[in-house]
Amino acid sequence: MNVEQPFSSSNRKIDPSRRRATQLFKPDGTPLDPDRLEIGPTDVAFAEWEALGITPPNVERMRKVRLDRTVAEINRRGYGGCLMFDPLNIRYASDSSNMHVWILHNWARACFVGADGHMVVWDYKRCEHLSAHLPLVNEVRVGAGMFYFVAGDQEDAIAAEFAAQIDDLMRAHGNGSRRLAIDKMELHGARALTARGLAIGSGQQVMEHARLIKSEDEIAAMRCAIATCEIAMAEMEKACEPEIAETELWAILHAENIKRGGEWIETRILSSGPRTNPWFQEAGPRRLLEGDLLAFDTDLIGPYGMCCDMSRTWFVGDGEPNAEQRDAYRVAYDHMFANMDLLKPGVTFSELTAQCVHLPEEYRAQRYGVFMHGVGLCDEFPSIYYPEDFVEGAFDYPLEPGMTLCVDVYAGKVGGSCGVKLEDQVLITGTGYENLSNYPFEERLLG
Repeated sequence: MNVEQPFSSSNRKIDPSRRRATQLFKPDGTPLDPDRLEIGPTDVAFAEWEALGITPPNVERMRKVRLDRTVAEINRRGYGGCLMFDPLNIRYASDSSNMHVWILHNWARACFVGADGHMVVWDYKRCEHLSAHLPLVNEVRVGAGMFYFVAGDQEDAIAAEFAAQIDDLMRAHGNGSRRLAIDKMELHGARALTARGLAIGSGQQVMEHARLIKSEDEIAAMRCAIATCEIAMAEMEKACEPEIAETELWAILHAENIKRGGEWIETRILSSGPRTNPWFQEAGPRRLLEGDLLAFDTDLIGPYGMCCDMSRTWFVGDGEPNAEQRDAYRVAYDHMFANMDLLKPGVTFSELTAQCVHLPEEYRAQRYGVFMHGVGLCDEFPSIYYPEDFVEGAFDYPLEPGMTLCVDVYAGKVGGSCGVKLEDQVLITGTGYENLSNYPFEERLLG
């Protein structure tokens, strides 16, 4: 097999003249050009955000800050560069996107950022044009795909050719370091890099810490994504009546997100009635009944690729909740806000675990996996565990202004007939926190 032909690098430089085809721009600074390559919010979304008084981010400035943070973290940890295959890390560093969900399990794309800021994106074959609008991407190549579906029995040969490119880039842009951070990679690729004398470290650590503090533009983008998600949730709630199927409700959330330029949803966790206990059951064909609880977790990747991870539980129909439903809801509601009130700059992740409010004993066995977690382009570092689940030495970092977190709770007794899931998204400020979530809670269940 000729390895060079179908999988070789193009070394194509981006043509800056292609980036400014028009001098008219949308509110986020992107070109007002319906034929442009970049994805983004729709006119519907911009109009809704304006009506809500939400200012979109400046996209070019957001991209620059993200690259600067990536480069700073590479240098802070003594690496010559970071090689990324995780599509969310690629998105963060470059804002380049292509077949996002497919790439999550077919690593045909990669991104290298050197210690000097030089960036190379490897895309799927004949997709180089998808990064033509990105001024921070210095080169686009192909040939990073070395998984069996695309490489077959030549995976080692392709890995060796790719490793040679990385070796050259490290020598040219790595500031003399032979330490390379990699977030995830096929084993034969990693072996080919170590055979060239490169010392491999944790790229996931580099990128999670780069992504930890959000810029003003990222926070603006998150506000936009949350607004879009909450508009979609309102459409769901309108349809949340007896006889509708769980899957039909879930389809509304997805459709309304896509309509506004949102991108995808990470899970399909929505359940009703007895399926709300235990938690983590996915939307199925069950039709809602009068008097059910309907609970869901959005896990929504909205406009700008920003995550809105919120949970709500609704009462179905016109009746009155029973005592078990009200008790679970009140426990969840009080628990979430009590733990939220622990948030302020300087408190460490491990201190949050030590100080957290516990669920009542009868609810602890089915507690949620975390009671807080980071959020950005998806659920991100850190995980804030209950004391029973704490990993010693794993999370010894302080809260800082600009971090964004989700505060979670699930309340359901073992063998109970129902369960309640609630979750809000918050921003750490200079003095405490701001709750970014605006969607109302179920008054009938709080009564």
